[in-house]
Amino acid sequence: MNIVYFDLETQKTFDEVGGRNHIADLKLACGVTWSTERNDFAVYWEKDAAALVAELKAADRVIGFNIVTFDYEVLKPYAPTENFRAFRTTDMLADIFRALGFRLSLDSLAKACLGATKTADGLQSVAWFRAGELDKVAEYCKADVDITRRVYEFGRDNGFVHYYSKLGSKLKVQVNWK
Repeated sequence: MNIVYFDLETQKTFDEVGGRNHIADLKLACGVTWSTERNDFAVYWEKDAAALVAELKAADRVIGFNIVTFDYEVLKPYAPTENFRAFRTTDMLADIFRALGFRLSLDSLAKACLGATKTADGLQSVAWFRAGELDKVAEYCKADVDITRRVYEFGRDNGFVHYYSKLGSKLKVQVNWK
């Protein structure tokens, strides 16, 4: 079974495209996958969008964080006839939102479950992209895919993930990630 963990970075910010209702206008800067079959990362740039979509479509399962309503929406202009909703997908954020009724950040889950933090954020990635520092964009995206994989594996192995309440208490939310 080939499980593909996935994340992408964009060329633009929400402010530049008129807000969250224009996700498709953000444009792909870099997409990264980590495949259990390959046991390694693959890096895709905008010119490689078709190959990225093909890898996601062929996967037995695609796992990511907020990928259904964000990452797939960014990719739609590159594959307008593709039905991304048909991809076998586990969206960790969607599962957690259904359980809790509110959103958590990947960074907060990583801190609570792994004692790890993200290496940067999407705004920094856009700045690196514009400065031509593509190696930094790719490394940041790889780090996010790695954290996504590790948080998913924690939840899969334990049946829950940890998060911190607003008061700083470490809490659990049940997940069914198999």
